[in-house]
Order: sequence, then structure tokens, then C-alpha cells
Amino acid sequence: MTASPASALHEPILRWYDDHARELPWRSPAADAWSVMVSEFMLQQTPVARVLPVHEQWLERWPTPAALAAERTGEAVRAWGRLGYPRRALRLHAAATAIVEHHGGEVPHSYDDLIALPGVGDYTASAIAVFAHGRRHAVLDTNVRRVLVRVVTAQEFPGPSVTRAERSLAESLLPPDDPTAATWSVALMELGALVCTASAPRCGECPVNDRCGWRAAGHPAYDGPPRRGQAWAGTDRQCRGRLMAVLRDADGPVHPSRLERVWPDEDQRRRCLDSLVADGLTVRTGAGAYALP
Repeated sequence: MTASPASALHEPILRWYDDHARELPWRSPAADAWSVMVSEFMLQQTPVARVLPVHEQWLERWPTPAALAAERTGEAVRAWGRLGYPRRALRLHAAATAIVEHHGGEVPHSYDDLIALPGVGDYTASAIAVFAHGRRHAVLDTNVRRVLVRVVTAQEFPGPSVTRAERSLAESLLPPDDPTAATWSVALMELGALVCTASAPRCGECPVNDRCGWRAAGHPAYDGPPRRGQAWAGTDRQCRGRLMAVLRDADGPVHPSRLERVWPDEDQRRRCLDSLVADGLTVRTGAGAYALP
């Protein structure tokens, strides 16, 4: 490490988290593992402020995996609203169904059981194991990766995907006992979300600014592979979003003429409708209409 030993990072970051952690419903002592799991699906590429009301409404309607599994997938897509990336709703529904079928309706505790669920990858399995069940795993989301690469390896940003060396570093920094390791993981995440941000890091407020390799090196600019942008206007993603908004708001099948009004480009509209059908987000009905599944 180019910064201080791991033990020198734990105390200041954990102390900072005690003083600055946001009160979020999935962090509440009353929150169960299902609340945590729903939040992890919703928070992928979506800000906390947009997730909060949908998370609350979702748990009011489907307080358990069994309640969601008993619902048709189209209702899950409708309730997902405007969070974006609606395939996450389908994946969460599939995971809930598997939890009912293979785990008695209870969100499993172990990483191996979690990652075996449909739609659950390494990050989500680790996050649920840590934040819902207090297990000791490295949780490598964008915020955590950014904090670690700045503090330890003196770089502005991590690369586009998690490397073996990056994972080994994160695991080596975990405190030895499960409860502290779980708090450490969420503290790193919170530090990246509130202080060590991507575009305007507030280094003066950072609890480890005197141990940060990137700060000591003079904040060198990122020189790795190009970072993926977030183009939106005119893209297929925008088109799909417009079409899905019409389908969600409809009481029944939607005639193609209504979809044409929200996206006039015929070739792109047809391509996006085909992709929505292929993804299981909509179905074709009689007379060429479309509806939620």
C-alpha cells in the first residue's frame, strides 16, 4: 500500500460513518433482508432520492418475496415506474420466485445461495450477505472502488471492471470480525457517495485525507481506458423508456398508433418494441397491440 496500513484506515472511516450515515429505510434496525434485497436491485445505476419512494411503495404492496412471486411480472414492471432499466423488475420477480421455491420464502444468508438466484450477480450477492446478514465480504460498487483506488493506489478512478488485484485489495482491508467488516463496507460506500464523489470530491471533509495516496500525489488525472459515458437523447434507451411509459400507464393493450405519437421514428420504434418483447418487458396482443406481460 502507498497509504497507511489497513488498521489505520478503519478507525477514522468507521468514526466518520457513525457521525454522518444517512438514515435510509433499508439500513433501519427494523429492515429485513427483503427490504435490503429490493433496495440493492433498485439502487443499481439509480440515485437514492429516486429509489426512496418506489422502495416504500414496493414493500407496502409486496412485503415478502412470496407476495411478489404471486404477482404477474407485468405488475412488477408497472410498479417499477420510472426508475429505469426495467429488466431489473423482471429479475427481482424471478429471484423472489426462486426464493419461494428453494428457500421457503426467506432471503438466503450465504453468498453461494444468493448468487445462485436468477438476476443476482457478484455485487448484489455480496451486498445482501453483508448488509442484510452481517457477513464478511468485499462489496465493490462504484463508490467503494473509487475510494479505495484513490486512497490506496493514488489514482483518480478505477478501471471499467473489477480486477483480481482490486478484489484482493478490498478483501485485505476488511476488518477481521463479521460485524465490523459489514459496517466497514457500508461506511466506504457512504464515504464515496457523500465525500469522495466522482466529479467534486470534498477532500477537506474526508476522514482519511491525510492518508490518501491520490491527494498526496497532487490529484493526478485519470489516464486509464476511456470511461463509458451516459448518452441519452435520441438513443434506443430513451425510445424504450418512452414506449414503456405508455405501456405502464395504460389499463390494457396499447394500439401502435399511441406508441407512434411518443416516438415517430418508425424504424427505431419497431426495433425497440422488438427488443422489449425479447426482454420479456412487453407482449404482442391481438390486432398488433402491445401490453405489459
